[in-house]
Amino acid sequence: MDDDQEVAPAPEDEVARICADLIRFESVNYGDGSGPGERKAAEYVMEQLTEVGLDPVLVESQPGRASVMVRIEGSDPSRPGLAVHGHLDVVPADAADWQVHPFSGEERDGCIWGRGAIDMMNMDAMIIANLRDLARTGEKPSRDMTFAFFADEESGGRLGSHWAVDHHPEWFDGVTEAISEVGGYSVTVPRAGTGEPTRAYLLQTAEKGILWLRLHARGRAGHGSVPNDANAVVRLAEAIGRIAAYEWPREYIASVRALLDGIAELTGTEYAPDDPTPILRHLGGASGFVLGTLSDTSTFTMLDAGYKMNVVPQHASASLDCRFLPGHEDDLLATIRELAGEHIDIEVQIRDIALDAPLSGDLVTAMTSSLLTEDPDATVLPYCLSGGTDNKALSRLGITGYGFAPLRLPDHLEFANMFHGIDERVPVESLSFGTRVLREFLRRA
Repeated sequence: MDDDQEVAPAPEDEVARICADLIRFESVNYGDGSGPGERKAAEYVMEQLTEVGLDPVLVESQPGRASVMVRIEGSDPSRPGLAVHGHLDVVPADAADWQVHPFSGEERDGCIWGRGAIDMMNMDAMIIANLRDLARTGEKPSRDMTFAFFADEESGGRLGSHWAVDHHPEWFDGVTEAISEVGGYSVTVPRAGTGEPTRAYLLQTAEKGILWLRLHARGRAGHGSVPNDANAVVRLAEAIGRIAAYEWPREYIASVRALLDGIAELTGTEYAPDDPTPILRHLGGASGFVLGTLSDTSTFTMLDAGYKMNVVPQHASASLDCRFLPGHEDDLLATIRELAGEHIDIEVQIRDIALDAPLSGDLVTAMTSSLLTEDPDATVLPYCLSGGTDNKALSRLGITGYGFAPLRLPDHLEFANMFHGIDERVPVESLSFGTRVLREFLRRA
């Protein structure tokens, strides 16, 4: 090699730059069709991949709503294919609330800051960095793989993963399994006997289903000075109160039980079957994610009523984000209808299934082994995600999906609380770690 020949960077040396670049495109999804869309971020992905000789494809479901796909031949094409996917959209962020501008991609205190740093430009960057490395080195992954970067995940995927499944199912010909976001990250807990800190990586094997509802209260319009026993605002408030006060029955599905029992064994902590609080205390910021998987949930997120101080409106509406465990979809909706009462109409805006994948198998072994190669003293445990991912769309093609965006995190970082939160950031060292783990996974999967 000539002395002046440039040495290609390792993928872990590129990942922070790529993550910061992606954040700066401000691909905000407001959920109402407004916003810049994902096109600029998708074009950047195309540039990063074509620069190293790959042949990706960009498609739009609507102007500006862009997704990217590239297929890579594996070393054993006789095996079923694997999908590795992320999304390019992010939720809104108000700059006034943040320490740094949420779309600056600034590196500060060893972290990349900005909306999407956690959800999910970090994993997108890890995927892109590894794709660039595969192309440069000529190394093949273990089997044929489809890499996809979807639009619209933050609004249910109708213009992204679901659209791709409907219009480009050929992308996933031969694919039987998939990995995506919100799994493979670490929590630090005290080890039984010594109390010394040890890491457990939470591997997502299940996710709750989604029901996004709009509750519409009907009433009688009138003057604000006149008593009104058919006030739509009051009727909506009463329905909100009943639903908010309802205690959903607890049920521990297999992945939840395995996580609780695993943390109990690792820490030497006992817990009662009906009270996992001692276990949740060990999980720090991740406890909210786990708490949300112990039962169905219903959370009010938006209100809309009235147009003038002295006018009683005829209509009032609220948005309700419901998440259900596998098999609970119909019961949850029936419960909401009963609690809402006779004066409330319920509109289903987004409805998508719950997922529950096997807790073992070759793919789980590959994910576990890849993590332990980089962190051999750690433990890997399954868990259920309280939110949802684009794996729901791929399941319509018979593809079994897992969450595996590996990150070794410092024990003081409130990682789970930064999803859709303020001051979202990801440590550069965590990105480098995850990139190495993902590279090992692509060799093993």
